[in-house]
Amino acid sequence: MRSLLATKHVQAEASERVALVPEGIGDFDLKRLPLRIRQQVKMLLEGSFVNRTENLLAFGNPGSGKTHLLCGICHELAHRGRNVYFSSCDAIVQQLLRAKRDLELDKLLKKLSRFDAIMIDDFGYVKQDRDEMEVLFSLLAHRYERGSMLITCNLPFSKWETIFKDPMTTAAAIDRLVHHSVVLELNVPSYRAEQARKRKKRDGDMATPESCPL
Repeated sequence: MRSLLATKHVQAEASERVALVPEGIGDFDLKRLPLRIRQQVKMLLEGSFVNRTENLLAFGNPGSGKTHLLCGICHELAHRGRNVYFSSCDAIVQQLLRAKRDLELDKLLKKLSRFDAIMIDDFGYVKQDRDEMEVLFSLLAHRYERGSMLITCNLPFSKWETIFKDPMTTAAAIDRLVHHSVVLELNVPSYRAEQARKRKKRDGDMATPESCPL
């Protein structure tokens, strides 16, 4: 009973430490990834990159598993005692904009600084206007060498000017993220597309009538 209570206590503490992260690593099929990336993920799950305030950047096409993989790493960080925050890019940008409008941007940035790691999903998926770009850059600048960022993105760095609107700001944003970072390029087939093909094949096999001897 003591062991069970201790386990529940650890789980409860972990839940408090990981804010809004939707998925764990348990049902992620690591075998889909190349060996080199699997080895990287194994080291990342240990969490030492957070000690070094390194960033984790995951690139890949939609459905490649970027979000699920980084969420799984976030959950493992929480179980190891780290405070982790998750948000979509659009949601955190809107939160930052409201804080700026209310003259509380510095207060919000300080509040976010209590998290050891912040995960931003679908970075750049929504094309920001200049006000949105400025608050997003403010967050990156504030986190630089202070705390880890975990980011998923469909866009390669060469297209980030569509996010930050001008070459100098784009270069500065990339420089702050990449200076201390691990980059995962998930050049793998879409997991959702693979599952859809398997379902279609299975349904087709079930619909095929069995041959009957005459």
